[in-house]
Amino acid sequence: MHYSVPYEYIKQEVDVRLTRSIVEVFYHNQRICSHKRLYGRTNQYSTLQAHMPEDHQKYLEWNGDRFIEWAHKIGPHTVTTVKSILASFKVEQQGYKSCMGLLKLADKYSVNRLEAACKKALSYTPHPSYKSVKNILTTGQDKLSDQPEQNPESSAENKYGYTRGPSYYGGKHHDE
Repeated sequence: MHYSVPYEYIKQEVDVRLTRSIVEVFYHNQRICSHKRLYGRTNQYSTLQAHMPEDHQKYLEWNGDRFIEWAHKIGPHTVTTVKSILASFKVEQQGYKSCMGLLKLADKYSVNRLEAACKKALSYTPHPSYKSVKNILTTGQDKLSDQPEQNPESSAENKYGYTRGPSYYGGKHHDE
């Protein structure tokens, strides 16, 4: 199980006292927090809002549905990307900063470019990240055409002057 402590004590060595119902955390013999003890499913979290830095507390007013609703205003590929980001974290709230960053890219680049970048990222992987979408926008890959080459045989002939076409082998355009 995972229990929070005030952020000021990050990387500090603490003492923990467990009872059947309470988990208490001490720093230099001073109790700094206590939690109701968690039972059942492993890897549960008990996090108190007061333990978070102020800039992290602002994300508590957000939830996954709110980010998904915001993404719907941009487009279906953005929705898929946001859902993927949220699903990639053990604790959904850990993905909020990435979702916020992703959706704010629309302010810098435009809604259409963000949607195109999410589409491009999804063509590479089913689980794109904020970083991959931002990289696509930064390098302008979202502006590149997704059109495949129209005739790969003719482009091969043009690209390499020595490439023999079907007429050399007696194909259908053979001149007699």
